[in-house]
Amino acid sequence: MATVRAERLVNLVLCLLSTRQYLTAERIRAIVPGYAGAPTGEAFFRTFERDKAELRDLGIPLETGRNSAFDSADGYRIARRDYELGDIDLEPDEAAAVALAVRLWDSPEFTSAARGALLKLRAAGVDVDERSSAAVEPKVRTSEPAFASLLAAVQAGRVAEFDYRRPSSPDVHRRTVEPWGVVSWRGRWYLVGHDRDRQAPRCFRLSRILGQAKAVGPAGQVQRPPDTDLLRLVAGEQREPPPSTLARVWVAAGRAQGLRRRATVVEQMELGGDAGDVLELDLLFPESAASWLAGYGPDVAVLEPDTLRKTVHEIHLDVVDQERGFDQEGR
Repeated sequence: MATVRAERLVNLVLCLLSTRQYLTAERIRAIVPGYAGAPTGEAFFRTFERDKAELRDLGIPLETGRNSAFDSADGYRIARRDYELGDIDLEPDEAAAVALAVRLWDSPEFTSAARGALLKLRAAGVDVDERSSAAVEPKVRTSEPAFASLLAAVQAGRVAEFDYRRPSSPDVHRRTVEPWGVVSWRGRWYLVGHDRDRQAPRCFRLSRILGQAKAVGPAGQVQRPPDTDLLRLVAGEQREPPPSTLARVWVAAGRAQGLRRRATVVEQMELGGDAGDVLELDLLFPESAASWLAGYGPDVAVLEPDTLRKTVHEIHLDVVDQERGFDQEGR
């Protein structure tokens, strides 16, 4: 859609939302920017009819009516009750997850989409506090130059070509791969696909790809095999899973629903005068879970194991030091 037309439609929607009365076409022509430049009345009405059709195609409820029996022409308005988004019921942890997603992506391809989702939730009245997730700032780095082009190749079903350096050798080789997907494993991004040079499934760490990857061939020629677990291919099917660690945490009553869904309540207990529950959960990677648990702030306290408790406590202390530094800079 042309920029001028888009601006005119936005102006029209804002105008019709801000009035309780029906506005006639001539009144709209006089007050909505973008219509005054019409050379003739006929040209204006053609443009206005196209715009009305466009709004209805977009699902905007455009009402037609008259303010009184003495009006000689129909008018238009948009009823807020029909236009505004309905109530969105998110649990506190789910709303925090949305805010966390905004902070998650470093890649500019995803930043605008994440922030757009956040704005829509706020417009709907959902309290999503971006700062509530600032205690832990997870980052899935997508700064590798090949990330965007490989993801596009996967979505289009095209073959990808790139220069790759193996960890055991400084030599760089050209690889031709039928990409099945891009997945994250332990903080690193991998391309999974069929290596035409090796004639076998292979995984490639994106940080070892030099420069940009290039998509070649027609779209749709690459199909991911059914029942293929990309994450298992990256992790290695033959690897034994690490032993889990049983963690005991205290959770304030009615809080941290995301944590509660993954744990088992074993008893009720007060901590510092606050009511709560003791939960048990198995952790495969306790060192990674420390940041996740610390993100709940004072609503969650680790009881066991001691190493996990100390790690979470250190994260909280770092956050306090950062906040103090921000306050001093503000002064």
